[in-house]
Amino acid sequence: MDTHFDDPAIAMAHRSAVRSIERVVTETAPPTPGAAGRIIAQLRNPKTLIITGAGISTDSGIPDYRSANGRLTKGRPMTFQEFAHSPAQVHRYWARAFVGMHYMRQAQPNRAHYALVELERAGLIRGIVTQNVDGLHTQAGSDNVIALHGDMEHVVCLDCGTLHERPLIDALLTAANPTYFDSVEVEGSMLNPDGDVELKDADVARFRMIACPTCQGQRLKPHVVYFGENVPKERRQAAAQWLEESTGVIAIGTSLAVMSGYKFILDARKQGKPTAVINGGPGRADGKVDTLWRTNVADALDEILDGLDL
Repeated sequence: MDTHFDDPAIAMAHRSAVRSIERVVTETAPPTPGAAGRIIAQLRNPKTLIITGAGISTDSGIPDYRSANGRLTKGRPMTFQEFAHSPAQVHRYWARAFVGMHYMRQAQPNRAHYALVELERAGLIRGIVTQNVDGLHTQAGSDNVIALHGDMEHVVCLDCGTLHERPLIDALLTAANPTYFDSVEVEGSMLNPDGDVELKDADVARFRMIACPTCQGQRLKPHVVYFGENVPKERRQAAAQWLEESTGVIAIGTSLAVMSGYKFILDARKQGKPTAVINGGPGRADGKVDTLWRTNVADALDEILDGLDL
């Protein structure tokens, strides 16, 4: 999936994004003794900020990125530079996403999502800053959620800037490809966390792409933050304000491999606030947090609820 860029600056930004995607996260710290009790004690001091990642949605049938069976074992996702400057990659993405969204919409919140709802209703957390784009926290009933990387329910035109509702784009794609979904053969494990699926090249080639309903431009992009793209300033500021108002940070189901999530741990440490990670695999912040609990995240949250008598 290599793309050639004539502009050296764009090529450099693309290479930087690929390095971020391919960052290898290894074990750097042992789990903390008594981690469960320490995290329960941290939550008893209300207004902890929760950071979540793809690992919280794996029980909903959506794979993560960096586990043994994660997204990166099937190849890397697109960068923003590819989306903005490669029509072939845009076409490829939408063919795969047209099929993938049928499966993404079947995903339901799991017990980990509902456990966080209980913590919010008990007044113990400031809110959830999620790196996921699946919308499952909100679907589960959490009220205070910042989707740091956006959501799959909107599409932006990179040519005119119009923000479209995803159902409109899906309806136009369906009209252009009325028999496509039932005719394709899906390869590999069905769904990727970014909402697309693996398709054969021949199936991608016969997919008919649509133009922007507003300007007829060809660069329609899901309104999510891609590798190589910055989190919008207003979203960063809102999340930073939540951190200021919080009593500590707990990252759940994330390796924090990318800076947009990892920064919350760094900033919380600068503010002298307790930090913790609950995750089934290694993470970038493991050696920096006060408490590291290496376990299944849903099991951990069940134990936390029991420990808090919720």
